[in-house]
Amino acid sequence: MSSSKHSSALRRLALSVLQPGFVGTEAPDWILRDIGDGLASVVLFSRNIVSTEQVARLTGQLRAENPDLIVAIDEEAGDVTRIESATGSSRPGNFALGTVDDAELTEAVAADLGRQLRTAGVSLDYAPSADVNSNPDNPIIGVRSFGSDPDVVSRHTSAWIRGLQSSGVAACAKHFPGHGDVAVDSHHDLPSYPAGREEIAAQALPPFRAAVAAGVRAVMSGHLLVPAYDPDLPATLSRRILHGLLREELGFDGLVVSDAIEMGAVTRRHGIDGATVKAVAAGVDAVCVGGESAEEATVALLVKALTTAVTGGELPEERLAEAADRVREFARWSAGLRSAAGDAGTTAGVGDGIGHIAARRAVRLTGAARAALPLTAAPHVVELAPVTNMAIGKETPWGVAGPLRERLPGTTSVRVRGQELEEGTVALERCALEPAAGRPLVIVARDVARHAWMSRAVTGLTAARPDAIVVEMGLPGTTTTAAAQIFTHGASAASGVAAAEILTTTSAG
Repeated sequence: MSSSKHSSALRRLALSVLQPGFVGTEAPDWILRDIGDGLASVVLFSRNIVSTEQVARLTGQLRAENPDLIVAIDEEAGDVTRIESATGSSRPGNFALGTVDDAELTEAVAADLGRQLRTAGVSLDYAPSADVNSNPDNPIIGVRSFGSDPDVVSRHTSAWIRGLQSSGVAACAKHFPGHGDVAVDSHHDLPSYPAGREEIAAQALPPFRAAVAAGVRAVMSGHLLVPAYDPDLPATLSRRILHGLLREELGFDGLVVSDAIEMGAVTRRHGIDGATVKAVAAGVDAVCVGGESAEEATVALLVKALTTAVTGGELPEERLAEAADRVREFARWSAGLRSAAGDAGTTAGVGDGIGHIAARRAVRLTGAARAALPLTAAPHVVELAPVTNMAIGKETPWGVAGPLRERLPGTTSVRVRGQELEEGTVALERCALEPAAGRPLVIVARDVARHAWMSRAVTGLTAARPDAIVVEMGLPGTTTTAAAQIFTHGASAASGVAAAEILTTTSAG
């Protein structure tokens, strides 16, 4: 083969192992050109989405270049939603489903989501999170996990995969080998999971074994250090973890996808180009990029890094070719899955379907809350808003004030952030207690146990107003039996509607 032909073939191989994002609700010319040159996958984010119908037009435009193109999305339902980022998810997330612990319900919710994604032309969903949230201070997983019990997480990981794939959309179990017991957000730095191999086998790996048994054909690596297997390299860059543990020990022979390669956990030390080369060398078949770095220049940089690594002997060409083969094989399989599902039709919106039923079933109340319901007058709602991790879209609405206002006209609300309280620009006396004088006070929180400022605010407000009702939309944490509390186990739009219904109806049992 001539050098120019070899160079062109290498470029096609490099393009085929990337899963880039892009900006806009229509496909930019450079993406269409790259698909023609061998790009086999793209990933959609909320910036690409206006409606299911618009995404269907977009994916049709993309697939005109390659009918088997893998179109991926990071859609977990619950707090992490892309397809409904503008409205909030009409389905609860994993923690709510794990709380109900009805595998048939979980399967039905995932199938419902799958039908919507299938209609939009999506073929791969970076979900479910198979992480066991064994560290309650975990800043990145939390309600994205089905829970802290490996058996519960395994059961619902399997059900979610079955449901999604029954609707023609491929699932992707993440974040291997388990991101649940960390205390650092991998978007910013490298977390470590210091457990020994026995503990990892008992705590973190069972859901991934269950995922493989349930027929998952894609697994996403996590950017975390697991010293029991590799003291030097995070899982995404570790052959010992991706090949030795995932492929040899767990018997997984499908597609290994990296978590977003631009995340600080891997780029701070290796750069985005170095991390990409090391990931493919370690056993990653498809490199997800473009949540933040979504320019044509980023794809060009990574293609150059991969081809240069091959010609320079840093990356064996056989490994790059093997990764490209796995991508092609997955593309054919997922296209078959999609066509076998037939015409999926559309799904119902918030409050109409299985998502709302599931969210309602996940709500739990303390005895004091039961005694205080229903609200008969329009309340004042104080929503305590934490800074969320980057997986949760800043544009995604959450809370209880909106759906409460629909049910009790005259409901007023304020949203308070920790920084405002610390700086003294907002005082709870003025914005929370004074407007609530002579009327019900509802306090909405999100992970009180993880935020000292929020805990202080809730303590102060309930001391001043012992009759206040607290709605916790994150992890429950420790409860005080005296307080009237409602737990939604997630902050999706469906969970907010479910909480508002319970606050305003007598059937709170």
